[in-house]
Amino acid sequence: MTTDGPLKITARLRCGDDFAIGPGKAAVLEAVAAHGSISAAGRALGMSYRRAWMLVDSMNRCWDARLVDASAGGRSGSRLTERGREVLDLYRAMEARMLAAAMAGDGAALLAHLRPEPRAEADPD
Repeated sequence: MTTDGPLKITARLRCGDDFAIGPGKAAVLEAVAAHGSISAAGRALGMSYRRAWMLVDSMNRCWDARLVDASAGGRSGSRLTERGREVLDLYRAMEARMLAAAMAGDGAALLAHLRPEPRAEADPD
């Protein structure tokens, strides 16, 4: 997920009825790379091992090559594959380009009308 102040841009790529990658799956890939296991990635993200594993499994089934190599039972941990690193890097670059395009267009004009914080009360009609 890429942000520029209050503007947040997210992208999700579909693979059939599933999402091949989106903000949550990208975060899992980053956490696996940082922590070396799916269970540690899940803990770092506040999700169960099962949820993290399901996201990894879904990604591994959606791409032309596995994004994460995991050993059975976690004996030697997990790692991002070369394709996993490539997909993650391309996804983050795409998010950054989307944010830049939004800010170069109507996003900047729209943000010019945005208050920094909500009013304490809504204005009466």
